[in-house]
Amino acid sequence: MNITNNTVLITGGTAGIGFELAKSFAEAGNKIIITGRNQQRLTEALAKLPGATGFTGDISNPEDTEKLVDFIKNNAPEVNIVINNAGAAHLYKLANNEDAFEKAQDEMLTNYLAVIRLNEKLIPLLKLQPQAAVVNVSSIVAFVPGSLPTYSASKAALHSYTQSLRIILERTSNVKVFELMPPLVDTEFSAPINGKTGIPAAQVASDLITAIQADNYEVRVGNTQKIYELYLQSPAEALAAMNPA
Repeated sequence: MNITNNTVLITGGTAGIGFELAKSFAEAGNKIIITGRNQQRLTEALAKLPGATGFTGDISNPEDTEKLVDFIKNNAPEVNIVINNAGAAHLYKLANNEDAFEKAQDEMLTNYLAVIRLNEKLIPLLKLQPQAAVVNVSSIVAFVPGSLPTYSASKAALHSYTQSLRIILERTSNVKVFELMPPLVDTEFSAPINGKTGIPAAQVASDLITAIQADNYEVRVGNTQKIYELYLQSPAEALAAMNPA
């Protein structure tokens, strides 16, 4: 797929992986639209992304999603790449009484159901473009759960949905479906789980661009590939590797 002269929508694009994706796609010669829940952070991000456009809203909120879709239709109907990057995660112990249901509900809504809702509303626009793509950002834990138990479950659901979406769209349209699966990444988002030991977010962005150019639909970044291969060989060993005592 051509990686230049696209219009790219990136949810959760104000920091971390999302911001690095926006930066990399902008440097490759694309028009960029980012979303964020916090206006100040959005303004600060846009100041570092000359020519980019921002939208303030929470994609887990149906009203904000409708406003975003209207914004796209009115201001960038040529959008042809949608990157579903916005996410939610909670670090807690399942064995403790720590409101697991509420935390899982938030993660499942943001990481999975909201992605389906936004895709459903934007895919008709994508189908009108000569080339188009959906990129769902999941995680290494889509295969093997780690220290974020219900977050892992939400990403596993996203992985399954992404595979189904890819099958149906490749049969009925020109819309390509990619899944970006980072390992631990050094971002503010991952700080509670020792994110400083993770890979740079810029590496994730670079690997995605390379994969899109090559039509490599499952993008297993860094040690995600190693864990995936271990999972295929021995699910028990992969689970132990992701959950050390």
